[in-house]
Amino acid sequence: MIQTYSPTIRRKEMEAVLTCMVDEKIGPGEMGIRLVQTVRELTGCDGAVALRSPSLALEYALKAIDLPAQSGVMISALAPSWQILTLERLGYKPIVLDVCEESGLVTCAAAENGIKDGGRVLVLAESMGVLPDIGAFLSLGVPVIEDISQSAFARYPAEPSESEGAKSAVQEQSGTEEAKTEEPLGKCAGMYGVYTIFGMEDRDIVTAGGGAVLMAPGRREWIVLKKLAEEAPSTDFIPDMNAALAVVELKEFARNEKTRKEIYALYARAIMSVKHKTYVRQNDGGSTIYSFPLVLNSGFKDVKSYAQKKGIEVRQAYENSVIALRQEEIAPSCICANSLLLRCALFPLYPRLGQKDVARIVKVLSSLP
Repeated sequence: MIQTYSPTIRRKEMEAVLTCMVDEKIGPGEMGIRLVQTVRELTGCDGAVALRSPSLALEYALKAIDLPAQSGVMISALAPSWQILTLERLGYKPIVLDVCEESGLVTCAAAENGIKDGGRVLVLAESMGVLPDIGAFLSLGVPVIEDISQSAFARYPAEPSESEGAKSAVQEQSGTEEAKTEEPLGKCAGMYGVYTIFGMEDRDIVTAGGGAVLMAPGRREWIVLKKLAEEAPSTDFIPDMNAALAVVELKEFARNEKTRKEIYALYARAIMSVKHKTYVRQNDGGSTIYSFPLVLNSGFKDVKSYAQKKGIEVRQAYENSVIALRQEEIAPSCICANSLLLRCALFPLYPRLGQKDVARIVKVLSSLP
């Protein structure tokens, strides 16, 4: 059976973890520092802290912006369920927002309504590697905390000033007419919010088995976060074994992403002959490939059963989401999110898939009921 999820673990990752065990350095330490340095180099953020979980990262972000208890915090109905549980534990009021059915992302209109209902902060989950219209959310006038656990290293289109410079550089390097048509890329996902959660759990885009890096894109935000980190107990920081795994995966990210994009292209062609569709990606060149979500035009159970007979595990894309946890309570006000919970299937797509497995999945995708 081809599993829906699989961690990106090869020999290099195993050796990094084994080195920590041999050196008897399994708690928070040197590898956590290296993880932060690597994230800073790759994203350009001003500073970051490597913590034990995404839940802790959200807690530190809310502390850093000094949000009073009982304040409204807006989250997506399709965000991971740990978000609503963390907010409730910390004494905040979760305001759950509906999404756009074509992208699975929170809509700006929903966020505007959330602000009217008392929302003072937006936690923006950039699910499935699809990027939102970040400028529209920043214009709302409330702090935005990005969650890039599934969209890490995706890039937004370049802003006008960046775009001209990037185009010139590409043309100078290539000297070809084709270069003129290339869409220049701008900042990484996570570089627009006041703080950014980069989760590294077993089902995130970087599968370190646990932990999260909380990024501060700007200097002012980093000064505040750094002070909180200096006063934090050691038990809040990521263990070296998880950090070692993450560091290797980050260094291999570009190679793995190239493989994911090649597989995605095969899957996308396969579904052209069926009635089911995947999400719209406004910025194909810069988006990160997180698995293969397919919005079904028929029942999930039929598709799951069909794939299972062919040796492929298919799961609900949002089985661990906020709305999955509180469906009865949330569904009436989040109609699109509830529809996607019931109809969006996730097919296996990860770098370790062999050619035979990819071919088998392509065949199934092209013949789905």
